[in-house]
Amino acid sequence: MLAARSVEDCVGTRFDCDLCILGGGAGGLALAAGAARLGARVVLVEAQQLGGECLHAGCVPSKALLTAAATAHAIGHAARCGLHTGSLRVDFAGVRRWIRRAIEAIAPRDSAARFEALGVRVIHARGRFTGPERVLADGEAIRARRFAIATGSRPAIPDIPGLNRVPVLTGADLFQLADAPTRLLVLGGGPAGVELAQAMARLGVPTTLVQRRRLLPQLPAELTAPVRAALVADGVEVLEETRVEEVLPGPRLKLVRNGQRFERVGSHLLLATGRRPNIEDLGLEAAGIHADASGIHTDARLRTTNPRVFALGDVTGRPHYSHAAAHQAGVVLQNALLGLPARLRESLIPHTLYTDPELVVAGRLQPEAGVRLVDWPYEECDRALIEERGDGFVRLAVDRRRRLVGVGIVGPRAGELYAAFAPILAGRARLADLARVPLPYPTYGELARRAAGRVFEEVVFGRAMRLWARLVGRLLP
Repeated sequence: MLAARSVEDCVGTRFDCDLCILGGGAGGLALAAGAARLGARVVLVEAQQLGGECLHAGCVPSKALLTAAATAHAIGHAARCGLHTGSLRVDFAGVRRWIRRAIEAIAPRDSAARFEALGVRVIHARGRFTGPERVLADGEAIRARRFAIATGSRPAIPDIPGLNRVPVLTGADLFQLADAPTRLLVLGGGPAGVELAQAMARLGVPTTLVQRRRLLPQLPAELTAPVRAALVADGVEVLEETRVEEVLPGPRLKLVRNGQRFERVGSHLLLATGRRPNIEDLGLEAAGIHADASGIHTDARLRTTNPRVFALGDVTGRPHYSHAAAHQAGVVLQNALLGLPARLRESLIPHTLYTDPELVVAGRLQPEAGVRLVDWPYEECDRALIEERGDGFVRLAVDRRRRLVGVGIVGPRAGELYAAFAPILAGRARLADLARVPLPYPTYGELARRAAGRVFEEVVFGRAMRLWARLVGRLLP
C-alpha cells in the first residue's frame, strides 16, 4: 500500500513522487484521481485547461449541440402528437450559450482546485522528458517512480490542394460561432462529422457531408444504414465515395465521384477528418519511448518501450473515446501503482455514435465460423411503437455455447441499452440471466431481454422441450 503524502512533499525545484502524468484530459484526470485516492504522490502536468478536448471541444459541447438539435427536431415533428407550435426560430447565439452552460456545469469536476484538494500537485506548463526517469516542467525537474503520457490528440488536417488558402472550422470553432452558417460543408464521414452534420441540419443549416469512402467505414454497414437514412431525412446531402480534388476560396469544393467532376459551395468548411496524436516536443527519444505518426506504441498493459512509462488515451492511436481513455486509466493504475498485471481488452470498448438513431458496436460482429448473428427489431418493442421509433434493431453475436461475443445496437437509447450487455460481454454475467430477468413495461430495456431470449428460443421452444411438455401434461392430474 502506498503511503499518503501531502502536496507539500512534492514542492521544490525537484520532486520525487510516485506518479507523474503528462496531460489533463479524460484519461489523465481519471488516472490522477484514482492514484490520489490510493494515497500516491501524484504530479499532473498540463499546459492548457484541465478537461482536455472532451470537456472544451469534444464530448460535452457536441452532446449539448445534439441536445439542442434533438429539441428542434421534436418541435418540428410535434404535430404528429396533436401539438401545433408554429414556425421554429433558431437563435444560434442562444445555442452557443446553451453549450457554454453545459461546459460550465461539468468544469468544476475537472478543475485544478478539485484535484489539488485530492492531494494532486498540478503544474500548468508543458512537460518534456529529459531522460528515462525525469521530466522537466516550468523549470522544475520531476523524478517519479512511474510516468503516464496522456497528452491526447488534435484535429488532423488532410493534404488537399488549396485547403491551406481558405479558413476552416474544427469542432471547437463550430461551437464558438455566434451566427449560423448559411451553408455548411463537412469533410469527413466518421463519428464526429456525422454527428455534427445531423445536428446542424436539424438546426436549419443546409449541410453537405463529403466522405471519401462509405459513411462510418469502421462500423458494420447494416448498422450504419439507418443512420445514413436519418441524415438524408434530416436534409443532409450525403456524398459518399467522393474525393476532394481541390479547395477554392468561397469555400468551394471541386469534387470527383464515379469519374464525374462537380462542385459544392458553402459559407463555412468544417473539417472532421480524424485526429493526430500529440507526441511532438515530449522528449520521447530522451526517455527511450518509441512512437510514430500513429501514436505511442504500448503493449497490452499500456507500457511503452520504457518500462517506467505508460501511455493511454488518444496519444496511443486507439479509438478516440473518453470512455476508452477512462478504461485505460484503470489498466495503468493497476499496473503502475498496484503491481497487478492488468491487460487492456480493446474488444470491450464500445464504438459509439450519438446521432439519432444512436449506434453502439462492441466485440466481434463479423460473420465467422462458429459465430451466429441474432437480430431483434425495435418494432417488436411496445415502447418504441408508442413513440413511433421502430426503425432500429439489436444484433447479438454468440458462439456455439451461446456465449456473447459481440453487440451492435442502432436505435433510440442504444447507449443505455448497451449497459445491459456490457457485463455479459466482459464475462461477468450470463446471457441466459438477462433473458430471464423481469424488466419494467413498457421500456426500451425490454429490447435487451427479448434479444437475449431469442438466442435461447430453439432450446426453450424446440422439439425436446415440446415433447417434455406433452409428457408432463399427461402425467399431471
